[in-house]
Amino acid sequence: MVLAVAVVALIAVVLLSIGFGSNRLSLGSVLHGLFAYSGTFDDVVIRDDRLPRTLVGLAVGIALGLAGALLQSITRNPVADPGLLGINHGAAVAIVLGSAVFSVHAPGQLVWFAFVGALAGTAVVTVIGGSVSPLRLVLAGVAVQALFVGINQGMQMINTHSLDQMRAWLVGSLVNRDLAGLAGLLPFFVAALVLGAVLARPLNAIALGEDAARGIGANPGLVRVSGMVAVGLLSATATAACGPIAFVGLMIPHVVRALIGPDERWVLPLSAVLGPVLLLGCDVLGRLLGGSGEIQVGVLTDVLGGLAFVVVARRLKAVRR
Repeated sequence: MVLAVAVVALIAVVLLSIGFGSNRLSLGSVLHGLFAYSGTFDDVVIRDDRLPRTLVGLAVGIALGLAGALLQSITRNPVADPGLLGINHGAAVAIVLGSAVFSVHAPGQLVWFAFVGALAGTAVVTVIGGSVSPLRLVLAGVAVQALFVGINQGMQMINTHSLDQMRAWLVGSLVNRDLAGLAGLLPFFVAALVLGAVLARPLNAIALGEDAARGIGANPGLVRVSGMVAVGLLSATATAACGPIAFVGLMIPHVVRALIGPDERWVLPLSAVLGPVLLLGCDVLGRLLGGSGEIQVGVLTDVLGGLAFVVVARRLKAVRR
């Protein structure tokens, strides 16, 4: 029932994303542009601008929601999030270096840089912060993220001309995204989704304890490594598509577990459905609040995510008492 409601909410926010903008379109216009294209101005706006933007947001939301759920389950840490722990910013640094130093610009090629950067960020945060203490992990993530942000800003200062186009991207934006770029990322995205789906049952086994997991045939070490590869791929594709966006992977799994409990067989798919609901909802809200312009989606997720982080932190403190 919860999954069905989530799917309905996703369909609704997709239609809102296509219909809302500087030129607001009715539901009839949206459906006409999608299914009865005739080349009118509204049809062109839908097919060339709104639809690619919405599909990219859909893919990125799925990636971030699923990556957050996987990361929290693997680390057993309720504040784990690819954006908060510097993983997405590690991918962003690698993309900036690939673009500025190696002149690589195709999303299908940049995703390899992003994958390496995401895994490097994961390794550094894990070594510094470990996975046992939520506070220590967050502090390590904040420190690593600050380092990566500083590197990105330094690269922009050194090579201003080639990185001007990346300034809005580094905030986290769905503006001017196209389907060609998404197509280049699709194989990595699909591979990560399949890997995440396969890990649902083994992650449930690990939640019972390592000895119990081994007793029912699961390999905790292999599951964790596979999970981090999936998180790296998901973070890499999301960052390559629209820049480093934080907190979606933190908020969504907490909402999902509050609704349906800790069973990863339901947590993972429902996080993948609600992730784009949040991301596209923030994107629509940014268009409504921006007046003649718009507020980038990464800014709104940071604001909402900061509030959500305070709530989660206070809940953890209450539990410890």
